[in-house]
Amino acid sequence: MNWNGKKLSILFGIICINVGVRWVVSLWPYSGKGKEPLFGDYEAQRHWMEITVGLPIEEWYHNSTNNDLLYWGLDYPPLTAYHSFLLGSIAKEIVPSMIELHSSRGIETEESKLFMRSTVLISEMIIYLPSILLFIYLFYASKKEDESRIYKLLFVILLQPSLILIDHGHFQYNSVSLGLTVWAICFLLLDWDLLGSIFFCLALNFKQMSLYHSLPFFFFLLGKSLQKKTWKSTILQIFKLGVVVLLTFTTLWIPFYLKGGNQGIIQLVNRMFPVGRGLFEDKVANLWCTLSVVPFLKLKQIFDSSTLFILSLSMTILGVLPSSYNLLRFPSNDRFLFSLFNASMSFFLFSFQVHEKTILLPLLPATLLAGYKFEIFCWFTLVSMFSMFPLLYRDGQSFPYFFLFLFFLMVSWILRDRSTPKITRWAHFLSLLGMIAIHLLFAIISPPSRFPDLFVLMFTSFSFLHFSLLFIGGNIAQLKLPRKEKFQ
Repeated sequence: MNWNGKKLSILFGIICINVGVRWVVSLWPYSGKGKEPLFGDYEAQRHWMEITVGLPIEEWYHNSTNNDLLYWGLDYPPLTAYHSFLLGSIAKEIVPSMIELHSSRGIETEESKLFMRSTVLISEMIIYLPSILLFIYLFYASKKEDESRIYKLLFVILLQPSLILIDHGHFQYNSVSLGLTVWAICFLLLDWDLLGSIFFCLALNFKQMSLYHSLPFFFFLLGKSLQKKTWKSTILQIFKLGVVVLLTFTTLWIPFYLKGGNQGIIQLVNRMFPVGRGLFEDKVANLWCTLSVVPFLKLKQIFDSSTLFILSLSMTILGVLPSSYNLLRFPSNDRFLFSLFNASMSFFLFSFQVHEKTILLPLLPATLLAGYKFEIFCWFTLVSMFSMFPLLYRDGQSFPYFFLFLFFLMVSWILRDRSTPKITRWAHFLSLLGMIAIHLLFAIISPPSRFPDLFVLMFTSFSFLHFSLLFIGGNIAQLKLPRKEKFQ
């Protein structure tokens, strides 16, 4: 694809529209605004800047006089801590009041809010945006796709409304970990496996939920290694990959070992994986929350946390196995992307401690595959937004939610694939009617006192049905891909 002034202008326009949408969403409330004493995710991210700048590294993950872990204690991997330290160091020069130890808790000045919102946008523009541009070039433009179709895909991929609402509305930095993952995907598509492994390790060390994508990365790299011409080449490649992974983790984790020894590492892991919190938090569109609707299937009351952890782990592994084996046996770029979706969807549906926001993990490969089945991608995007509405409603994000829902629906209709079968369109239409009906019930009728979460569970159960069908369809689609004996 040759670039000229006109094409660059179109690209610039697409980016500007997407930046504008993000900034408009950021003008609305964020998680926990004005809700003392703990506030919400916005305060958590700000607090991490406070403690990483104000305390020595050995106290970041430990309970102490100056670091009350019950008040949004740091529970993400080291790279998030370093990112918080970097942003906190900048804030110290620009808005020092927002990171003053203890006295800055719950600060909501206009200057601090502007700084926080800007850091999300800038982080996304530095890490996520370039990775998407590179992916579009490698996966679509290099295949001599029609230029108008490439612009269409770029626009809708960047417009992913769920990511916009969570990062720029609710408030998080998911675009950093997702962007690092896309960089890793791009490097694997280029056959730069060592560099791809480094970037995926960075994604894992920014947000542990990137583990949802770990098995496809593992089996894709292993499958490619096993297709080397000789066993010597295979063993050497696996050795190099292992060394790269070990060095990346060691580089990021060594400061905590040097300051706290083995106990420092153990504490960090315990903070990242708090098994004691339970099977799921709040209401989420996965199997376990949906089963809890049935009176005699309230698993939290039947089994202890350890048993539930083993049960969810077993179900997750069973869900991941078909796509993982298929990828190992027939590694290819297309199959890798489908496996990323299928594996992450299995984690979302069946794993332990799932949050509403983790739907962003299967949404990433689904978004990258928008050009494969555009209508299915748009449908999945809308259902994913719908599944998070109760969370966004509590955040005061109803207006941005409905605006983006309708805007994305309009864009997907304008850019729709005219060859989509009528049965698929009817299914989408009926699904949309169901979402509208549940929204109307939520808005008009008060739930009975005996069942205060009735309508919230309608959102999650309705979404779970869709996600289950998409999970099955994703696995079938991967298994039907052409089998290539050698990696291409």
